[in-house]
Amino acid sequence: MVRGGARPRVAVVQRRKDELWVLPRGKLRRDEHPLNGARREVVEETGHRVIVGMFLGAIAYRTRGRPKVVQFWYMQAAAYPSRDVMKDIVAVEWLTLAAAIRRLSYPLEKLFLRNVGRHAVLRHKRKRHRKAHARAGKVKRRRSAGRTRATKAKKAASRAAGRARPTTLRRVLRRLAA
Repeated sequence: MVRGGARPRVAVVQRRKDELWVLPRGKLRRDEHPLNGARREVVEETGHRVIVGMFLGAIAYRTRGRPKVVQFWYMQAAAYPSRDVMKDIVAVEWLTLAAAIRRLSYPLEKLFLRNVGRHAVLRHKRKRHRKAHARAGKVKRRRSAGRTRATKAKKAASRAAGRARPTTLRRVLRRLAA
């Protein structure tokens, strides 16, 4: 979950039961869609209303002998909280990406945020940059027809190569699934 400003901030919450710092998350209610559950849990844990964006990924691990999967979405938070946080949460902090990674208690969440958070923050900055240029009337039209076949082939090859090399996160998820 990202909040705007000159430097985008990422929300981390401290749980009351074990005082660990984690990314906002929770359990789904019966027959609840994961996207709706994610929105509800983030609002409950941070107090901020959010606009949900693209799916960022998932982490999987075992707890008490059972597998658990946590899904994450890019969320843009409102500037100010709209409600109090739930009583299971001791504190909410809005930190820069690097500080959020350092603050998190679980290595798997740190790894996830290190790999995915960078893209979410960059997406936030690009979106903000485009809006600023649009307001100033300086938006240039994209030229999609100007690409050559060679450029398209290079991009396709680099994407295929990127899929062939497993990321650290994928390797960790495979080990947990086994």
